Amino acid sequence: MLERSRCKLPIHVTPLLLKDSLAFTEEDLQKIEKACTTTSAKSIVITHGTDTMVNTAKRLARLKLDKIIVLTGAMIPYAFGCSSDGFFNLGCALSFSQTLSTNVYITMQGQYFLWNEVQKNKDLGLFEKL
Repeated sequence: MLERSRCKLPIHVTPLLLKDSLAFTEEDLQKIEKACTTTSAKSIVITHGTDTMVNTAKRLARLKLDKIIVLTGAMIPYAFGCSSDGFFNLGCALSFSQTLSTNVYITMQGQYFLWNEVQKNKDLGLFEKL
């Protein structure tokens, strides 16, 4: 996605989990925490399934890291091609990761939300402020 979007940011990609977030185990979540804790990066973007994204954001916020962590995903999976919102959301996440203050955020639909001020509205198919 980064190549297709012609992203020119200096990005290091670390694949952690390539599975549905509904299937995450405690070990998987600990792996995400460890990756965020041990990296020297001050800005982190995590692509994540939307069903459990808020839970992971809450968990990362409890770590109180001196980093900007932005979680994003797609309401329409990337596998569906042009109709996916994944490209747009990833671009927003990369932009927000360069401009926001230290904290944990979720970005979807061009908006960013603090980890404790957001919910997924499954009926409307979007994320919204609490």
